[in-house]
Amino acid sequence: MTLDWTTIDTVLLDMDGTLLDRHFDDHFWLEHVPKRWAAVHKMSIKTAQEQLYALFRSQERTLNWTDLDYWSNRLGMDIPQLKLEVEHLIAVHPGVIEFLAYCRQHGKQLWLVTNAHSKTLTIKMKKTRIGHWFDGIISAHQVGLPKEDDRFWEELQRFISYDPQRTMLGEDSETNLQTAARYGIHYLFYISHYSSRCTPVTSSEFATIDYFTRLIPADGGSVVRLPTGGC
Repeated sequence: MTLDWTTIDTVLLDMDGTLLDRHFDDHFWLEHVPKRWAAVHKMSIKTAQEQLYALFRSQERTLNWTDLDYWSNRLGMDIPQLKLEVEHLIAVHPGVIEFLAYCRQHGKQLWLVTNAHSKTLTIKMKKTRIGHWFDGIISAHQVGLPKEDDRFWEELQRFISYDPQRTMLGEDSETNLQTAARYGIHYLFYISHYSSRCTPVTSSEFATIDYFTRLIPADGGSVVRLPTGGC
């Protein structure tokens, strides 16, 4: 496919798995929280994982999924404090800073749009120091809907004025890209290398890149030619 940057005014970017290595989140929810839960309730880590994974799945595609206050109350543990115990795993993906700099240098409206809770944002922005690159940061908790909801992208217009046909969205969630596509956002990119521990897999539905440097023109122009469907 061919990408012409002169046809893009607004760039919307997800955070976890897209800009930041999702290894932190996977480790935290799948290993660290069960380890602490097991210690509190005097059970095996395997039993704790079985119990917690069922609880987590029950809140998928809802705002509770990323609501740290909800999980602190539900589990009886200080989830933000537990995140600080493993914050050394929070990391920016390779090529992200170069891409953000390119967008700023070329006058693009640049927004971080995430399902993450405000307390998660505080921890991660302090750790990564990438917040200054953006015109603003919008959480789904402000919008009142998760990005998995078809209504999200229209409701986002209350916070960001953007033309879907001249907007790019980068996501590591095909579900979120699908809702954006139904709303009419034109330039959609799936981030396949969402975790430093994963093997990238090309999306069968969306243009796929491993790192954002793929979208920066190599010759100083405005046009990028990408392999069809792959990275």
